[in-house]
Amino acid sequence: MSLSKQELFDRIRRDSWQRGLSIRALSKKYGVHRRLVREALASPVPKPRKRPVRTSPRMEPYKKTVDQWLRADLEAPRKQRHTAKRIGTRLEEEFGVTLPYTTVRDFVTARRRAIAEEGGVAAEGYLIRHNAPGADAEVDFGEVWVDLAGERVKCFLFAFRLAYSGRAVHRLSRSCGQQAFFEGHVHALSVLGGVPAGQVRYDNLTPAVSKVMFRSRLREENPKWTALREFYGFTAFYCEPGLRGAHEKGGVEGQVGYFRRNYLTPVPRVDTLEDLNGQIAGFEQRELERRIGSRIRTIGQDFTREAPHLLPLPPEPFETAMTFQPRVDRYSRITVKMCSYSVPVRFIDRKVTVHLTGDMLVVFEGRREIARHVRLAGRGLEHLVLDHYLEVLLRKPGALDRSEALHQARAEGTFTAEHEAFWALAKQRLGEIDGTKALVRILLLHRHQQHANVIAGLRAALKLGTCSEDVVALEARKSAQADGRAPTVTAAPATPHRPEPADPQLPQVSHLTAHRLARPLPEDARPLPRLEQWDELLHLRRKDSS
Repeated sequence: MSLSKQELFDRIRRDSWQRGLSIRALSKKYGVHRRLVREALASPVPKPRKRPVRTSPRMEPYKKTVDQWLRADLEAPRKQRHTAKRIGTRLEEEFGVTLPYTTVRDFVTARRRAIAEEGGVAAEGYLIRHNAPGADAEVDFGEVWVDLAGERVKCFLFAFRLAYSGRAVHRLSRSCGQQAFFEGHVHALSVLGGVPAGQVRYDNLTPAVSKVMFRSRLREENPKWTALREFYGFTAFYCEPGLRGAHEKGGVEGQVGYFRRNYLTPVPRVDTLEDLNGQIAGFEQRELERRIGSRIRTIGQDFTREAPHLLPLPPEPFETAMTFQPRVDRYSRITVKMCSYSVPVRFIDRKVTVHLTGDMLVVFEGRREIARHVRLAGRGLEHLVLDHYLEVLLRKPGALDRSEALHQARAEGTFTAEHEAFWALAKQRLGEIDGTKALVRILLLHRHQQHANVIAGLRAALKLGTCSEDVVALEARKSAQADGRAPTVTAAPATPHRPEPADPQLPQVSHLTAHRLARPLPEDARPLPRLEQWDELLHLRRKDSS
């Protein structure tokens, strides 16, 4: 077992006094040089190890010049002071010497601290904050990457953390905009069951702060943020801008990183953010059993003591959705927050009402919902639903092949391999135009049948080698009946919007005519219906109205 130098000195001195061992015997016993034995007998405390003084001969001629630059920095604005890289660049430009970056960095680091002490600049210190139960909280956003429906996208983790207990509530969204910021607060306060009675600490986030007053804690707040804050009755405290204010809400700064490392690593794979937010709620329950640092109680035990001190919630939650009334353009699109979304073509050149949340965009015509989209995160993006353009495609079938709506439907998986095979067969049998129209009528069938039933109908038609939409409709109804469902339904899970009632003026696919079949239908083995009860109606006399 190796001994520390202090323990070795103690044993050497003890053996010398108690057992009278000589210097040579002590050296042989402990396997050390006689010089070390003499040093131990001379002093009970080992001499500190000498650190070599490192010199930089190449830096020596320029040390006084660099000192002058660093002293001038004491009076310069904070954001316009020399960095080690800038000093190296100036030495190269003004003296024609190229020094290694590490040499300049080590010298500047040591001299900056010494010059600050010589100039009487006080060292920056910090105090530990006292957190009363139910008083203070902290809020922050953090970036998180998620494999969402097979695509890796950047999302944002909202964190609301109570300062006393450390209880934190999280919510993941596609953006860190105002709706996500507001919805995070509404969700967090509802989960906590109350409102902090003290201060809630924030960065100078754009959703909350419109303007930072120069060298002041005063902020010009966004009007809707002020409305939310007054609705719940809490006080906002805004930290200093930049890194200087990070320590003022250090609890939530560390919380975001801790939660991301422990629960969102490796990159989570989910179909929707709702699924991941459900998992996050389970992670938060596990966190209640954790102890922070050297605390005696768990987070859940501290929160039990803190919950009665929170202010009560209002009877109804704050309405976070934004409302717009855009006009539908000639491409059957609306533009909201610099992104475009499709609506059914019959609403072209009409105004509609849009409710925008952090994750969804819902379009209404009056009180009726006509379209629903996942909110796009970015600028200049667009989401087009192929079902919204079917009425136009019946009149312009040639536009389908190169349409952006078809490209997105293929990417999303709503336009399947069965659709592709039926389209190819229909074009081969009926020609380019009529074959495409037959496909469009199949797509119209999705408004009345579930997606899986229509796919079953397409497979049956392809197996028979027919491109008749009537066969597809019949087989889809049989598939629905075989599964114990009604033949007609009101929702198609493959489309991201709610279906609408069919327009009676549009071509329907419910009739069956023999001349439109590419080949004869298979023989129907079902028994004929019995009509005896209906014949009895012929013998009933109609009573004359008095």
